[in-house]
Amino acid sequence: MSGNHGDSLDGIALLAPLSADARTVLARNCTWHRYQTGEQIIDRMDEDRDVHFVVSGTITIVNFSVSGREISYDDVDAGGFFGELSAIDGSVRSASAVAKTTARTAALPAAQFVDMVQVNSAVGMALLLRMVRIIRTSTDRIMDLSTLAANNRVQAEVLRIARITEPDAKTAKIYPVPIHADVAARVSTTRETVARVFGDLTRRGLLKKSGHSLIITDVDHLKDMVEEVRGDI
Repeated sequence: MSGNHGDSLDGIALLAPLSADARTVLARNCTWHRYQTGEQIIDRMDEDRDVHFVVSGTITIVNFSVSGREISYDDVDAGGFFGELSAIDGSVRSASAVAKTTARTAALPAAQFVDMVQVNSAVGMALLLRMVRIIRTSTDRIMDLSTLAANNRVQAEVLRIARITEPDAKTAKIYPVPIHADVAARVSTTRETVARVFGDLTRRGLLKKSGHSLIITDVDHLKDMVEEVRGDI
């Protein structure tokens, strides 16, 4: 589905350095799609190289083990994008992308994405900063997967979500309440382990449910718990 006059990329953070006219031109060059919850957008090993801007909804980046176990890498919310790795190096997709909610995306051909990055240094720097964040996050996750027990990995994931939600707050509200299966996929454990850790943190008074939100009552205490285990390694 091609773009129309109502299609806009103004909410895409990466494209903020561009002029409104430049974003309008990009929007016209995109192929626009709507996805239902659970619908696959790209598959690992696909050979297409489009970059997808998430205009609304949330997309999950995942892989699956040989046994079919889901491994979740990241959620891409409205304003984000995915698929840039294949656009940059021309290789096949390294992961799958699935709509976590109903979503709308705009797919830009790889050549136009690369041209935009090369021409606009501010966009190029924003892309580099994203790559740095991915590398740092991946390094931390590899370390946790290699050294922490499953229950400690769940605690570390709750802390990570809290820092994203409210970076400097003493308490944090996570909305909506994280789905146990999603947390389990991120830290390579089972839903039962996640439920057990959530229950333990609730009994300690560090977690409480409020409507559709999860409240972390003492972020510093949770951080100390995680760092204490990491420090023992």
